[in-house]
Amino acid sequence: MRVASVPATHVYVRHLDAPDEPPLVRRLPERATGPGPVPWYPPQMLLPQWVREHRAAFDVFHVHFGFDGRSPAELAELGRTLAELAVPLVLTVHDLRNPHHDDRALHDAQLDALVRAAAAIVTLTPGAAAELRRRWGRTALVLPHPHVVPLDRPRRARRPGAGRVVGLHAKSVRPNMAVLRVATAAAATIARVPGVRLRIDLHDEVVEPGTAAFRPDVTEGLRALRDTYDCVDLVEHPYFDDEELWDYLERLDVSLLPYAWGTHSGWLEACADLGTAVVAPSCGYYAQQRPCAVYGHDDDGLDVASLDDALRRAIADGPPRPADRVARARQRRALARAHHELYHAVLGGTLGAAPARVAAAPAG
Repeated sequence: MRVASVPATHVYVRHLDAPDEPPLVRRLPERATGPGPVPWYPPQMLLPQWVREHRAAFDVFHVHFGFDGRSPAELAELGRTLAELAVPLVLTVHDLRNPHHDDRALHDAQLDALVRAAAAIVTLTPGAAAELRRRWGRTALVLPHPHVVPLDRPRRARRPGAGRVVGLHAKSVRPNMAVLRVATAAAATIARVPGVRLRIDLHDEVVEPGTAAFRPDVTEGLRALRDTYDCVDLVEHPYFDDEELWDYLERLDVSLLPYAWGTHSGWLEACADLGTAVVAPSCGYYAQQRPCAVYGHDDDGLDVASLDDALRRAIADGPPRPADRVARARQRRALARAHHELYHAVLGGTLGAAPARVAAAPAG
């Protein structure tokens, strides 16, 4: 079974193969196309010309990420090309609202083109599946997110009696991050909880004039917050590599997600892998993806009282145990089998028989 996965090198896609068995499918190698930190972006595989030129190399076409770089018309043309060439399209809907777009209209149109063309749709939570059914009348198979942190990475033991830390990572302040309003409310809460610090991280490109991510308003606001509250630490640094990110998450007791919109989160899965509690917003389906404390936050604004309550509960409960590696490995084997069955179903025209078996993959 040969699958053109878009993109093939994303950690989510790589972890759809079993960790200790020969792969059930062969994914096409990915060609580096972009100059930035995400080398596969924009994926050339989404171009109809690429599909025609490489049709003999794959049986199924599976889209995950990267289509935000193509117009709705281009994606509709991709769907028509795949149909003409008798290649089934499988779509995994990770984002029902694009965290990088201020206005949802473009992503809605892009998603509409792909959903209408897809032979089968996968998503990660029941809530996302219900939204897909409501908006498009399509039934999506619900399969859980695999682990993000490598299974063989040693876990750091937490130091007994060490001060507790809540982390808010502003990254490069993408559009869905209401960093200042969430950080301001969180600092006010944490200042009233003895022995707890709020660590706010910020990529240095937000601080440096001339960069695409330059946000002096955010930088000045966070520095003022640090100067106002003794419990606040502000750390400005370049992008973490994977090991640096895992080390950072292991130093936190709680990770606070400052999103005003979104759907699912790989960050949330990494926290679960490492044993870091998460306080997540009420927008999207984060709480269905993984157990976490939830506060009210969406396009309509922030519920400060609920954030105060969620932070206090997460701090009092303490960090959870890291995810069980045996269970995570078992989950990956189930996900590999589920996708293999799904690909055979769309190729054989027997999709109606597949959902019961596919949806049985364990939650980990």
